[in-house]
Amino acid sequence: MTVETSLSLSGLEDGQPYPYRAVELVEPDWTRFPGWRDVTAEEWASVQWQRAHCVKNVKQLRELLGDLVDERFYADLERDQAERATMSMLVPPQMMNTMAPHAPVGGPGSLTDAFYADPVRHYMIPVFSDRRTDWSSHPHATRDSLHEHDMWVAEGLTHRYPTKVLAELLPTCPQYCGHCTRMDLVGNSTPMVDKLKFVAKPTARIDSMIDYLRRTPSVRDVVVSGGDVANMPWPRLEDFLTRVLEVDNIRDIRLATKALIGLPQHWLQPEVREGVARVAAIARSRGVSIAIHTHANHANSITPLVAEASRAMLDAGVRDVRNQGVLLNGVNADPHALLDLCFRLLDGAQIMPYYFYMCDMIPYSEHWRVSVGDAQRLQHHIMGYLPGFATPRIVCDVPFVGKRWVHQLASYDEVRGISHWTKNYRTSIEMEQSDALDRTYEYYDPIHTLPAEGQAWWATHGDLDTSALKAAEIAEASRRTAALQAY
Repeated sequence: MTVETSLSLSGLEDGQPYPYRAVELVEPDWTRFPGWRDVTAEEWASVQWQRAHCVKNVKQLRELLGDLVDERFYADLERDQAERATMSMLVPPQMMNTMAPHAPVGGPGSLTDAFYADPVRHYMIPVFSDRRTDWSSHPHATRDSLHEHDMWVAEGLTHRYPTKVLAELLPTCPQYCGHCTRMDLVGNSTPMVDKLKFVAKPTARIDSMIDYLRRTPSVRDVVVSGGDVANMPWPRLEDFLTRVLEVDNIRDIRLATKALIGLPQHWLQPEVREGVARVAAIARSRGVSIAIHTHANHANSITPLVAEASRAMLDAGVRDVRNQGVLLNGVNADPHALLDLCFRLLDGAQIMPYYFYMCDMIPYSEHWRVSVGDAQRLQHHIMGYLPGFATPRIVCDVPFVGKRWVHQLASYDEVRGISHWTKNYRTSIEMEQSDALDRTYEYYDPIHTLPAEGQAWWATHGDLDTSALKAAEIAEASRRTAALQAY
């Protein structure tokens, strides 16, 4: 169903294409799954229990779901893990529990259709039949599609924008999303992707980052990420943040964590709440803003525990909690789904809808990606319902350009799906390039979304050979490994 059609078919009982309704948040009943039938509320609230019972492989998923899901689903998942997955499986119970939350549980196979259709499952546990068979990868897909590593000024520190840096403190998360833009480095290796590894010791990497911040007064904004900061022991994260706050030119710090959604129990720990309050107090005394940026893609993920964790962080003194979702087919690429999520975030959890990124051009992601034209239409359809300050901007993260609102393109060939973009600053690797601000940069729509003429053009000019793609991935990985060792 296209973006245009989905809106025209909506109910108009209150005279509006999107009927706003306040919704009470609910924690789904985890005991509906056979493997968690005896799990108590106390266990569920424990971050240690949550981490210990993550679903990491097909065997553990079988133990949890039993015969509620047909064998064909497990076989579908096994094939994807062997032939397509760029991320290994890692699903916390909290996130798992938001899949098929309202489906009736009956006899064998009763959850199969609901699991196949579930929006959270689509990106947390992708299966082979989800993927495109014609163009599973775009010919221009790369494992570090945004060239973040090319812009490292210290190992793990990307200086991409004039006043902002990204600090990747660690290469792990409490959950692994199938569409992860940092699949080059984050998580365990899969049969399709041999992940890169940091070379320097963590203390040496952090020392190098702090040294760069001190030597670069133009940087005022630090995004602290990974991976996910929730996987760093709190004393080490607090030490890093305290050191960043000692750098005079830093005015903004943003903590990036999916765990606020997928593992809110982490942020509810007394040690973490008290630590955030200490860091926030130092920040206020120095005139620095600290915010938390999280990642929710569907309204079903926003539960009372998520709302409790968000309130805990606001009470601890962070300036704001914001959401950076990703626009994904099968998940939220629909105006109603986006607005449902935004209102669930804003009304239920006091989380600010902030960005929806177009899914990046990593390998085997074409079934998730939407065209720039559809993203523009989605932006149009969600305008006017939310407060202006809480209306998310849909952005395209263009390689070598950065985040651009989807209406900011310079030109757009909708037949071949090639959009052209300009920029107004140089990245850290373009300081000597005199034409960096004068040329245009390309971004590519999914080929299956193009008209027949455009698909025929790519059939002639694109490379459908997956073995060639694999060889290119290996070559790129070797180059990046050599670059890492240079540090």
